[in-house]
Amino acid sequence: MDRTRRRLSPPQLLAASVAGLILVGALLLSLPVAAAEGRTIGVVDALFTATSAVCVTGLVVLDTPGDLSFTGQVIVLALIQVGGLGYMTISTLIASALGRAITLQERLTLQEALNVQDLEGLVRFAGTVFRLTLLFELAGAAVLAARWWGEFGPAAIWLGVFHAVSAFNNAGFALWSDNLVRWRGDLTVNLVVTGLIITGGLGFLVMSEVLRLRRHRRVAFSLHTRLVITTSLALLAGGTVALLLLEWGNPRTLGGLPVGERVLAAWFQSVTARTAGFNTIDIGAMSAASLFVVMALMFVGASPGSTGGGVKTTTLSITVAALWATVRGDREPAMFGRRLTAETVARAFFISLIAFLALNITAGIVLVVESRSLMATLFEVTSAFGTVGLSIGDASRGPLSLAGYFGDDGKLLIVAMMFVGRTGPLTLAFALARRGTARPKIRYPEGKVLIG
Repeated sequence: MDRTRRRLSPPQLLAASVAGLILVGALLLSLPVAAAEGRTIGVVDALFTATSAVCVTGLVVLDTPGDLSFTGQVIVLALIQVGGLGYMTISTLIASALGRAITLQERLTLQEALNVQDLEGLVRFAGTVFRLTLLFELAGAAVLAARWWGEFGPAAIWLGVFHAVSAFNNAGFALWSDNLVRWRGDLTVNLVVTGLIITGGLGFLVMSEVLRLRRHRRVAFSLHTRLVITTSLALLAGGTVALLLLEWGNPRTLGGLPVGERVLAAWFQSVTARTAGFNTIDIGAMSAASLFVVMALMFVGASPGSTGGGVKTTTLSITVAALWATVRGDREPAMFGRRLTAETVARAFFISLIAFLALNITAGIVLVVESRSLMATLFEVTSAFGTVGLSIGDASRGPLSLAGYFGDDGKLLIVAMMFVGRTGPLTLAFALARRGTARPKIRYPEGKVLIG
């Protein structure tokens, strides 16, 4: 076992750990105790649900409150927590607490999992990740439990904990069949849930830097933090305004609501489209233009080192900066007074291209297998890749995601897409590539190729 672990590269070990968690989760959810009374959970549905939980997606082929027992819900919550924090983060903290030395291989894998640039202070940073997660989740759970206590009594504690963990980890699982539609106009629920989604989606590196700079009274953020915060604010504001304008007169979504509730619902959907998957309006009732906006937000997703998926905010900002530099004729793209290296730009374009190709190829195969409409299928696959969990669904048949009405082949394709989205296209490509063999140091003559 140790020899096998040493032969695996960090990306391979990371991908294997995610796959292992999914298989363990699927096995647990297949047990009779995980199903509600009178219900059974098939192997494929158990695998799909485990993948959705570990990859913090939120697409559901089972009605969480109706098809799962309390034990099943606890299993899902545990998978969300471990999937959000990451297996390597948790195992490193346990090993450190037991006094065991962390090997170089484990540090490299943890570096890959947390998406940080160097190994210095990595174990200490993992502890910071754990403390921040615990802090935000407990605070969110306390506020939500207090809000729901009058209506649900002691059960509000479980409701608060479940939804706080699901929100901070950008999972989107809810304990109501209509998700959070019934709380559409509740300011407390909306602000707590969106606040947890945003903080979880910014990334632990950004959160720790913000807290550290505030403590030391410094004002200069790193380029990474500046890009993440600026891009996130632009996407949140732009998404809210776009959904308000496009859905303002739609009687099936925002049209029949008071003005304040319209703004709150548009804000909520703009936030949750960034990999969270909760919804307070009927996604299937949105216009095609609004669905396109939501798909764009889902494709971008959250930020590096966060609990969310997608190509990430920094990838978007870097590709835009590189394109703008090309148009202007600049030799190198620059942002906030810092130039971007050719390797960074190449990685950003690689991630974007691989994600675009994987998403569209998978959508094409699902179209052939399931014979659904183009918009519904593309939306479902994009939601899976972005680990979002939003779905057009099938309102005439029940509260499940559209994938809940797929056959086994269609469900397995969505499972694969969620795995790619959570692991990351670049990490998965490195995991599949054979990078251990030495490459000959050959530089070929320059070739001329016409482009455009």
